[in-house]
Amino acid sequence: MKIESQLTDEAVLRELGERLAALRLGRNMTQLQLAASAGVARSVIQNVERGGSVTTANLVRLLRELDLLDALERLIPQPTPSPVAELRLRGHTRRRAAGSRGGAEAPADRNRPWRWGDES
Repeated sequence: MKIESQLTDEAVLRELGERLAALRLGRNMTQLQLAASAGVARSVIQNVERGGSVTTANLVRLLRELDLLDALERLIPQPTPSPVAELRLRGHTRRRAAGSRGGAEAPADRNRPWRWGDES
């Protein structure tokens, strides 16, 4: 199954679990062996492979042990600011988002025509 944005969270977790199980089996490792070498409990491996949730730390341990940690670089690449943003920052690191001007708008409000506000 291809992982796409239309899938539910549960379906994505189930697919990831199945893929991790297949990779583990492809390396001829038991759940107990992977758990021991990754430094996690066997129940963590069972839970992940069934499509359950996992802590980020445990996921990193499993990916490291399965030689997949480098894949995170492609998954979440290092952000690079645009040249204009780089000039604005001048060596500083951006710490927060500016948000929308005039407060938060509901998505439905964006599609309505703009008004001055003094019409009845």
